[in-house]
Amino acid sequence: MSYSNNQINVPQAKAALNKLKMEAAAEVGVNLKDGYNGDLTSRQAGQIGGNMVKKMIESYENSVK
Repeated sequence: MSYSNNQINVPQAKAALNKLKMEAAAEVGVNLKDGYNGDLTSRQAGQIGGNMVKKMIESYENSVK
């Protein structure tokens, strides 16, 4: 039995992550729609996720300076 605790505890964080996801998708040229996006390839999903991580790291590094 697998247990996942991938819940967003801060309600504002969900909206911010969704906005970040949409921006990252637009930058890599992937057309996301609200809701289910199961038609994405693994490559497209990876590009979006990688771009999101890159932006989060940049944001953190800028806030530490």
